[in-house]
Amino acid sequence: MNYEIIGENLPVLVCHLQEGETMISEGGGMSWMSPNMKMDTTSSGGLGKAFGRMFAGEKMFQNTYTAINGKGMIAFSSSLPGSIRVFEISPGNDIIAQKRSFLASESGVELSVFFNHKIAGSIFGGEGFIMQRLSGNGLAFIEIDGYAVEYTLEAGQEIIIDTGHLAAMDSTCSIDIITVPGIKNKFLGGEGFFNTKITGPGRVILQSMTVNNLAGIIGSVIGTGGGH
Repeated sequence: MNYEIIGENLPVLVCHLQEGETMISEGGGMSWMSPNMKMDTTSSGGLGKAFGRMFAGEKMFQNTYTAINGKGMIAFSSSLPGSIRVFEISPGNDIIAQKRSFLASESGVELSVFFNHKIAGSIFGGEGFIMQRLSGNGLAFIEIDGYAVEYTLEAGQEIIIDTGHLAAMDSTCSIDIITVPGIKNKFLGGEGFFNTKITGPGRVILQSMTVNNLAGIIGSVIGTGGGH
């Protein structure tokens, strides 16, 4: 399979498949395709895994697209301004990504839910702590909201992140919740009560825009009528 990512602010992933090759996306993910792409809707591992994908912010059922009777082409568009990143998934090299970020993958990649190891973190850390795990074998493509910034952490090296800015990380990294210090900071600082701490080793991909911030800006404009 060959691919190209075209466009800037609202990029599109265009995949060129050999006969018999298959791509996976969530329902409604396909933008356009050649007429010889055969679609099939599947639970991809049964209802248990389907429910896991639902908790990870994706749809329960996935669509597979297979090129038949020759080469095929299929495209997947990003849903928000940002970028599309490709990850090479292999056994032992899983990726943990934010909810709803999965765009498409080769057929050997499996999507499942990832919970923070501390229950309190999943409850109090916001939606960023119910994430998705990409495992298996093959190329996977995820959406990054806004501009993507990548850091490579050494073993034991830490970075503190506002939860919504975490786009993806290697599964070798660990994630934890920390509280914003000081009562005044918590209530008057505008940053909320909790932050995310990522500890290496591994890559961390951060995003400059968050869905919650974007929704808040749009809501404020709508609330004032959006006029000048």
